[in-house]
Amino acid sequence: MSESSSAALETALAYYRAWTSHDFEQAMTHIAADIVCEAPAGRLDGADAFRGFMGPFAQIVTRSEVLAAFGDERTAVLVYDTVTVPVKNAPGAECLTVEGGKITHMRIIFDRAPFEAARRAAPTG
Repeated sequence: MSESSSAALETALAYYRAWTSHDFEQAMTHIAADIVCEAPAGRLDGADAFRGFMGPFAQIVTRSEVLAAFGDERTAVLVYDTVTVPVKNAPGAECLTVEGGKITHMRIIFDRAPFEAARRAAPTG
């Protein structure tokens, strides 16, 4: 992993370490109440919407590894691999804006197709 230190990067990594260790309440302490999150599913406004999107994903993560992490005083970028219950290879990337020690904007990039295929293949009942 390549990593450089900065205020935004420290916040981004603290958030990442919390959600990947299944401490989502701790992860949310790094999220601003008025966060804007842009994800493949669309735009999410506010901490409650963000929690509804990211919380369920954090619960299905079984392993995660940071591949690269860079940042300055306001912006951080994380690139990581995750393994989840339904999808064994789920790489992702986040570009985060940090203001006052809180993540105010996040753009998450990942491929939704494997998750949709896993949902379709799952038994219904």
